[in-house]
Amino acid sequence: MAREFIVPGQIITGAGALDMAEASMKQLGKKAMIVTDNVMIDLGNCAKVEAALKNQGIEYVIYSGITGEPTDKMIEAGLKMYKEEACDFLVALGGGSPIDSMKAIGSLVVDGGSICDYMGKVIDVEMPPMVAIPTTAGTGSEATQFTIITDTVNNIKMLLKGKVLMPALAVIDPQFTMTAPPKITAATGLDALCHAVEAYTSRKSQTLSDTFALSAVKRIFKYLPTAFHDGKNEEARVEMSVAALEAGIAFNNASVTLIHGMSRPIGALFHVAHGLSNAILMKVCLGFALEGAYDRFGDLGRAIGAADAEDSDKTAAEKFLQAVADLTKELETPTLEEYGIQKEEFFGVIDKMAHDAMESGSPQNTIRDIKEDDVKEMYRNLW
Repeated sequence: MAREFIVPGQIITGAGALDMAEASMKQLGKKAMIVTDNVMIDLGNCAKVEAALKNQGIEYVIYSGITGEPTDKMIEAGLKMYKEEACDFLVALGGGSPIDSMKAIGSLVVDGGSICDYMGKVIDVEMPPMVAIPTTAGTGSEATQFTIITDTVNNIKMLLKGKVLMPALAVIDPQFTMTAPPKITAATGLDALCHAVEAYTSRKSQTLSDTFALSAVKRIFKYLPTAFHDGKNEEARVEMSVAALEAGIAFNNASVTLIHGMSRPIGALFHVAHGLSNAILMKVCLGFALEGAYDRFGDLGRAIGAADAEDSDKTAAEKFLQAVADLTKELETPTLEEYGIQKEEFFGVIDKMAHDAMESGSPQNTIRDIKEDDVKEMYRNLW
């Protein structure tokens, strides 16, 4: 069966990637709006992007209103600035939140409206050119046709999709990930692991997505602990940047499954960062998914060296699950209780979360058949 495989229009990776990207950015427009947050400004990362634009005589304005995971309100404010300043292309600098915000802003530039209008629809509108410069090795948003925006009226994290959301240029420069603190390194790195594992074990997986997913899983297990314990290790940071890109390309073409479906409602209702909520869910969700895809999870166990050729698929799969549990423990992933969420409050909204998770469509990509009651039970098992 024929399958389409989608990647960004241009990808530049490695040390010096931003410098190399200058000429490409000059071809995209005359005035950019940089979508970022105040942390990137304070760290001096934004100044580096500003210098790159100045070197090419490109005018720019900075929208630093991304104060957390993006909401419809942040998108409205960004769109207002873009139009008032007469910009003609977008540059996102940051983690998944600024990149997702850039995509959402871009989708409203021509046709207007609210980003919430696209809930449940495929976005197919005229877009301005977009440049994604990730500063964390995790979300892979620089390589995907997805954006996640919170609908503040209905308390729902919307997963929005459309080929037009693919950046024209992705700049993967490891200099920007060197400043990520250990907790962010861990959460975003485990987010990338979720992307790769879910892509490989999705009903929608394909040969090319498998290639990228397997490579990402191997890199993450090898280099994420080093990046967590020694943030100045350049080799580990470079390899994790590549792994996050690979994982993004993989799930962009194979989709995600159970973990992401269950993660979004936790983020919407309890404001847990996306990567962290994914990490918290990994053991419970993969433990459920294992039974339906021992062969696929067994492949992963052998790929990382947790299992060998003599192990059965079931044994290799179980060894992979144990390796995931060991990794999340080493990276000091908290439980929901340790994070500060009250059990009674959490249990009180399990029905809504399970409904919203299933409505997103992601859990149904899990190879093992799943029902809403299964999702409820997994939420309860987090305690």
